[in-house]
Amino acid sequence: MKQNLIDIAYLVSAILFIYGLKRLQSPSTARGGNRLAALGMFVAVVATLFVQNLLTPVQMLAGLVVGAAFGALLARRVEMTGMPELVAAFNGFGGAASALVAGAEVARFLAPNAPELMGGSVLSGADAVTISLSILIGMITFTGSFIAFGKLSGRISGNPIVFPGARLVTVVIVLGAVGALAVMVSGAGDFATPGFPAYPVVQAALGIAAAGALLGILLVLPIGGADMPVVVALLNSYSGLAAAATGFVLDNTALIVSGALVGASGLILTTIMCKAMNRSLLNVLAGGFGGDSAGQGGSASAVAGQTVSATTPDDVAILLSYASKVIFVPGYGMAVAQAQHAVRELADELAKKGVDVKYAVHPVAGRMPGHMNVLLAEANVPYDQLYEMDEINGEFETTDVAVVIGANDVVNPAARHDTASPIYGMPILNVDHAATTIVLKRSMRPGYAGVDNELFYNANNQMLFGDAKESITEVINEIKAL
Repeated sequence: MKQNLIDIAYLVSAILFIYGLKRLQSPSTARGGNRLAALGMFVAVVATLFVQNLLTPVQMLAGLVVGAAFGALLARRVEMTGMPELVAAFNGFGGAASALVAGAEVARFLAPNAPELMGGSVLSGADAVTISLSILIGMITFTGSFIAFGKLSGRISGNPIVFPGARLVTVVIVLGAVGALAVMVSGAGDFATPGFPAYPVVQAALGIAAAGALLGILLVLPIGGADMPVVVALLNSYSGLAAAATGFVLDNTALIVSGALVGASGLILTTIMCKAMNRSLLNVLAGGFGGDSAGQGGSASAVAGQTVSATTPDDVAILLSYASKVIFVPGYGMAVAQAQHAVRELADELAKKGVDVKYAVHPVAGRMPGHMNVLLAEANVPYDQLYEMDEINGEFETTDVAVVIGANDVVNPAARHDTASPIYGMPILNVDHAATTIVLKRSMRPGYAGVDNELFYNANNQMLFGDAKESITEVINEIKAL
């Protein structure tokens, strides 16, 4: 009877995972979908704790309170600009948890009464494979995620970091991991048998963990900052695969289902992100693209001798007030300036004047998948005003003013024609097709791709230099005074 209730609980949690994931497809239902998925995980965790008799109800309640308090603290203290780093850290902790659980499963066989503890069973070859994969993928996710965390937070240079012989070292480590896995499988049948030395299998498990940790570092270090959104999505997929492997280790249906869903959805998202940049996943993993934009940068585009046209908040206010249609294009600069609330207020003021306002969101804008959507949702921007690139690109030709707030590479016309540019072929938002473009930036520094933006030099473009939040606030005040 008890096992039947546990199975029903796992089924309910799986349904909540799937339905919650489906509701993440739209900004209007994403919050509800997240709550459903969280509820599904809560049901699965409680069911697992009951079936294993690991904790008393009081201990479970205490864990719930502590976990909820920690989550609430993070939700209140972490700025929206720090959200990509937080997601990367969560991926890393998820991978570490999977590796530790798989390692604990190996440790259980070391007990003097291991056969009795394991119900008379011994470590099988299939168990050895799933444990090895869980440890390997989990450790890759752990260290790789925290390298991504360092790049996103500026603690590690966003430039590709390589050294001579790095690829050869990576291949050697991979071969070492395969060899350690073979040792695990070959020694699995006799593991925990009285008189059998356990250290070869234990050493193999430790070797796999070390190999995974090194691979995570070596795989992410060569990848430039421009590709971090793809890396975050891929590491999210890795964390799901590690969890699914751990589910097989523990024979836990809920963990298998949730891990498979996260792994599959992360891989699909990675594919979408690569398509949005017109690059293959192999090209991204090869590294060498993008980095810290420390200087002016350059490309094959001829920008020497050209000048930009600067504007002022009062001129922008007049231009926007008399427009019929305005499209806002958010970028990472909006996140840095925390200007999303000011942007929404500006849009509201324009709507009062009868201006048709929309938002164009590029798939790779920001530092993580959906970064701009999260920022705009936090500012309570109406969901029906948010449009993806493919949905809105055709509307720029009928737009009076396109306001670019901190976006750079995703609006660079060089991607269409400059074959020498590293972003050539990347689909962009066609903001240069609007009658007028206003670009809000602190300076002329290029984006993460490190190339000049042709848009800045266009005859129909005007640059509003300064902090985006302060500039928009001044524009709002000018509009109200008109």
